[in-house]
Amino acid sequence: MSGTEKWSDLTARVGSALAMVVVGAAGIWFGGHVFHVLVAVICGLMVWELVSIVRPTQERRLQVLLGGLTAAAVLAAVYLPVGFALPLLLAPALLGFGQLERNRTVFMIFTVMILLSGFGLMQVRDDMGVGWMLWLVMVVIVTDVVGYFAGRAFGGPKFWPAVSPKKTWSGTAAGWVGAGLVGLVFSINTGLGLQLIGVSIAISMASQMGDIAESAMKRKMGVKDSSNLIPGHGGLMDRFDGMLGASVFLLIIGQFIGFPPGLG
Repeated sequence: MSGTEKWSDLTARVGSALAMVVVGAAGIWFGGHVFHVLVAVICGLMVWELVSIVRPTQERRLQVLLGGLTAAAVLAAVYLPVGFALPLLLAPALLGFGQLERNRTVFMIFTVMILLSGFGLMQVRDDMGVGWMLWLVMVVIVTDVVGYFAGRAFGGPKFWPAVSPKKTWSGTAAGWVGAGLVGLVFSINTGLGLQLIGVSIAISMASQMGDIAESAMKRKMGVKDSSNLIPGHGGLMDRFDGMLGASVFLLIIGQFIGFPPGLG
C-alpha cells in the first residue's frame, strides 16, 4: 500500500470527526434533556442500521419501527425508576427477535448492547457530571485515533486479518498507551490515584472489543459499512462501536469496583 493510499480517507474522516465532536461536546455540555435526546436518537439510528445489516431485504417499515422503539425506550428509561426501565431496555430486542426472519440472535445481542450502552452513557452524565463523561469519551476517542495513526505509521502484524484487515497489533497497543495517558492526566487532576490508569486501559480494551465484535458481525453478513450516514466513517455503528463496548463495560464494572475508583 502506497503512502497516498494509506491516508486517502483522512480528509473525510477528519471533517466528519470534527462535526461529531462539536455535536457531541454540545450535548455533553448541556446535559439533561438535550443529552438524553441526542443519545436516544443515536441509539435509534444504530438499530435502524442493524436491521438493514442482518436483513438487507427486510421492509423499511420494520427498520423504522425498531429504530423508533429503541430511541423511545432509551429516552423513557432514563426518566423511570430502574425497575420499570429494565423491561423497556429489553423490549425492542425481543420484538425484533420475533419479527425478523433470520439472524435473530445477532440482532438481539447487538440491540441489547446498544440499549444498555445508551442508558449507561446517560447515567454517567447525569450521576457523575461532565468531567467523567469527558473522561470516558476521551479514552474511546484516543484509543481509536492513536490506534489509527500508529497502525498506519508503523504497520506490522495484523490483529485479526480475516475480520479487520487494517487493524494491527502496533495500533492496538498504541491505543492502550494513549488511554493510559488519559487516565494519568485525569488521575492527577482528580487526585484519585494511579489505578485510574489501569481502569482507562481496561475501558480502552473494552472499546476495541466492541469494535472487533461489530467488524466480525459485518464480515459475517457480507457488509463493509453499517450505512453511509457519516462520510469517511460509514455509519453510526461503525463510529460508536467502541463506545458500545466501553459504556457497557463501565456499567458492569461500576457495580463491582465502585466508580470513580477510590470513591466507591
